[in-house]
Amino acid sequence: MSTAPAPDTTPSDDGSVARLAMVTLDAAETAPMAAFWHGVLGWPITYSDENYAMLSGPASALGIGRIPDYQAPSWPDDGHKQFHLDLAVEDLEEAAARCVALGARRPAEQPGETWIVLLDPAGHPFCLTDASAWG
Repeated sequence: MSTAPAPDTTPSDDGSVARLAMVTLDAAETAPMAAFWHGVLGWPITYSDENYAMLSGPASALGIGRIPDYQAPSWPDDGHKQFHLDLAVEDLEEAAARCVALGARRPAEQPGETWIVLLDPAGHPFCLTDASAWG
């Protein structure tokens, strides 16, 4: 496990109330999720134990919290998925293959043509999107 500086939490001068410091995902186990997201994002795992893990990115962090009796969100979405991550990539199919090699699953239900829905090892849906669409 490497150590990296924590994300910057300095308030901005743009008049906003807050800045996103971290998104935390629930999971049954922290280590496989931390390893998966480290492989996908390249962010260092800056803390990890059986109950919690954190990856530190350049502007925010990703946390993983162990939840007893964790139940994965469903896909296709039946109204219980509360959020998902959109990740910008240069090549959709290449990125999808790499994520699957890291432990993601590619569900049969794919609702669009400019993105690919994948499920992380704990079942959270996330989308790979064409980076050119983000400007």
